Amino acid sequence: MNQKLTNYLNGVFTPYDGVKSVTELKADLLSDLQERYRELKAEGKDDETAFNMTIESIGDIEETILEVANISRSLERQVLTNFSASNLPKSDFAGVIAHKGQFNASALRGSDFAGADLTCSSFKSSDVREANFDGTNLTDCSLSALDLSDASFNESILVRTNFSISGLDGAKFTGVKLTDVTLTKIDLRKTIFEGCIFDGVVFKYSDLSGLRLDGQTFIGVKFDKSALNEVSFRGATLKNVSFQAFFSLTNKYYRAIKTICFDGAVMDKLTYAALKGMGADLSKVTVR
Repeated sequence: MNQKLTNYLNGVFTPYDGVKSVTELKADLLSDLQERYRELKAEGKDDETAFNMTIESIGDIEETILEVANISRSLERQVLTNFSASNLPKSDFAGVIAHKGQFNASALRGSDFAGADLTCSSFKSSDVREANFDGTNLTDCSLSALDLSDASFNESILVRTNFSISGLDGAKFTGVKLTDVTLTKIDLRKTIFEGCIFDGVVFKYSDLSGLRLDGQTFIGVKFDKSALNEVSFRGATLKNVSFQAFFSLTNKYYRAIKTICFDGAVMDKLTYAALKGMGADLSKVTVR
């Protein structure tokens, strides 16, 4: 009859094979059921009655198993996605799914995150130089106080991604649509953007001096208190774009606006009017 009890539990627990805490629950439960069966037999119950009463005594065990399994899997995911304070240069994370991953204070130089889904993950105070984020989903990720020099972001998914106080020298964004992305206190003078669409992006207290943004699209973008000396928007499309000075429209800010190249750009009437009022050279701009 012990084997019959074992077979019964095997059937109930089959969907949860491999979940450690569930396996432990199964072993404990089998021991309890065997003890209960022996007690019923000692009371004079026949085999079949003792077996049925033993099974009935555990109630709706499947609901309990499911709860234990869900808790266990959640804890396992937390362990698997916490790589903080790790020494993992040139690691292979390509194609992984690591929602809410923690990559803080870690050495990740040259690591490959290509095609990974890192939604809601956090990178803080880490060395991520030369990392590959091509095709990586960085939705709702926080990238703060990082060294991202020479990192690659080819066709990455950047939605509500927050870049803050990080080094992006030589980092390359190619064919990326940046949606509601925030770049705060970032030196972008040596960052490369090619074929990108900036939708709802906020450049806040960032330095874009000398940056070439030719032929790219800017929709609802705010250059909020950012340095824009000699930025080139040649052939770019600008719609509802805001250029806000550090404090007020000082002579220094007017001079900076006059250094921006808008030759061949296409912009809406509101953006055109705002820039014209600041003294920008819009002689070769098309208004639509």
